[in-house]
Amino acid sequence: MLNQLKVSFFTIIFALLSFFIFTKIFGPIPFSVNSINTNKQNLFTVSGTAEVTAVPDTAMISLGVNKTGPTVDGVKQDVNKIINQISEDLKRQGVDEKDIKTTNFSVNPDYDYTIGKQTPRGYSVSANIEVKLKSIDKANKAIDIATKDGATQVGGVQFVVNEDTQRKLENQARKEAIQKAKDKASDIAQAAGIHLGRIVDVQENGGDTNPRPYYGLAVDQKQAQPEEPTKLNPGENKVMSTVSLSYETY
Repeated sequence: MLNQLKVSFFTIIFALLSFFIFTKIFGPIPFSVNSINTNKQNLFTVSGTAEVTAVPDTAMISLGVNKTGPTVDGVKQDVNKIINQISEDLKRQGVDEKDIKTTNFSVNPDYDYTIGKQTPRGYSVSANIEVKLKSIDKANKAIDIATKDGATQVGGVQFVVNEDTQRKLENQARKEAIQKAKDKASDIAQAAGIHLGRIVDVQENGGDTNPRPYYGLAVDQKQAQPEEPTKLNPGENKVMSTVSLSYETY
């Protein structure tokens, strides 16, 4: 036993001396370590779309007056008189002054080209106001008032919901879209035999609304029938949201 221990000891000493002499003569033994960076790329992405509806409670209406005449001052006076009358009558119906906004006022010369040359024959003046009405019934009455007072154009009618309601609808559509995306992801993962990890990315496309527009209407004062009240149909507005979720898989 003692002889075996002596042999093992001298063997270790010999190996160490040999390694020391080798490194002195030939230098350190080179070796390398490979560094591997891994990035998880196997993401699973799925989307969900939700749509909610609401009955509009606010109308946006554009009212216009267009007049022509021989003098610019006279035509401007006629147009201003009608616009001011419309504004005052709308205020009497409970429309706030801040909800009546001038969007256009223009003056242009009129020319006659029928005799082969440009001959001035007067001036054309146009004015437009945009009215925000927080009741559809007020919108119907506003059009009747405006046309009775002398408006020659009614256009750009849009039905919308107020800002608070709009925000609530967008949040509701977003939550429903996320839930639909999660349900779809779970169903697909179960069918495909994959395991879903955490959600690492969320993208939203949407929050869109589709207010129903009514296009411009020219009013013929000679044919207007004020005894037949205006009846607008606001229908429903839609708010849509599409959400994409990206999951890690394992």
